[in-house]
Formats: sequence, C-alpha cells, structure tokens
Amino acid sequence: MLKLLFFSIALLSSANVLAGAQKEEPLSNSVRSMMQKSISDTAVPKLIFASQVEGELWLKDMSERLKKRIPDQDMREDFLRTVHYEATRAGLDPQLVLGLIQVESGFKKYAVSSVGARGFMQVMPFWVSSIGNPDHNLFHLRLNLRYGCTILRHYLDIEGGDLYRALGRYNGSLGQPEYPNMVVGAWKKNWSYR
Repeated sequence: MLKLLFFSIALLSSANVLAGAQKEEPLSNSVRSMMQKSISDTAVPKLIFASQVEGELWLKDMSERLKKRIPDQDMREDFLRTVHYEATRAGLDPQLVLGLIQVESGFKKYAVSSVGARGFMQVMPFWVSSIGNPDHNLFHLRLNLRYGCTILRHYLDIEGGDLYRALGRYNGSLGQPEYPNMVVGAWKKNWSYR
C-alpha cells in the first residue's frame, strides 16, 4: 500500500513539474555553432574518473540508489554511464544532472510535459531545429542527455556560473526559487557523492 501511495505521489509530482516552459531565444552564430558541435558528438559514453576502480565505485553506488526507479541493471548502468559522460563533457556535476532528471521527468524516458518537453531532461523540441537536425529523436537516451547538458551549460555560461539562475532558465522560471531549490534539494539529498 505504501509503495502504491509513493508511486502515486511520484507520478503526480512529475506531472505537475513546470518542465519545458523554456523560451526560445535567438542565439548568436558563434553560440549556435558551439552548441551544434556539442550536439554532434557521437563518442561512446564512458566513465571519466582518475582510476577505473573509482569509476566502478561511483557506478555501483549510483546504481544502487537508482535501482527502484530503473529496475533493469543493464539499462540503469547504461543510463548512468551516459549521464556521467554527457555531464562531464559539458562541465557539469553528474550528480546535479541526476537531481535535475529526478525533478524534470522522475527518470521516465518517455516523459512529455504539457508544453511538449521530452525525455529524461525534458528538452523542448525547438532545440532540435535550433541546434540539431530533424532526425534527432529527443527520446533517445544519449541525444536527450546531450541536448539537456549542452543547454544547461549554455545557461550557466549566460548566467556567469550562477547555478540558480541557470536552472531557472532551464525550466523557464527565471527569478523564481522553487524549481532551482527542488533540483538542488534532489541533488544534495539523493545524489550527493563524495
């Protein structure tokens, strides 16, 4: 009964998230070019740590935390490797990205917001025409995470490294504390790693 209640609360909270209210803003040619280059990377995701042992310890720890949300071990580990790779290459903390995904989609690959944002990181479709190509499927694990991390990095750059403002831009709620506080709270409570 408790599991059903928790599942219902999680489902309702992910449905009520303000995901995808991003506003399409004009990009300078240099920014567009940089973001397009970032999106076009096709390298195979891999953990980037000082040692293989350190990477395996991170994967084991995060996998255990994520087990209830993504029960299949192979899918869970592929997801975590991809999150770590895409976040690291964008200069983001992978645990922050896990917190963002928790708030945005509740770790649902096929989540769609009321305004059409898609996938784990709730990427708005206008980004595909702005920096990607028409063949990009925002439900594809790597593409969704690559877009989401590239977009968050872009917003961090615009905001001079101010994480709260960048998260507000990501969600389309700039200047309102609720969303950034939810993401940082999820990050610190559920995904913090030494």
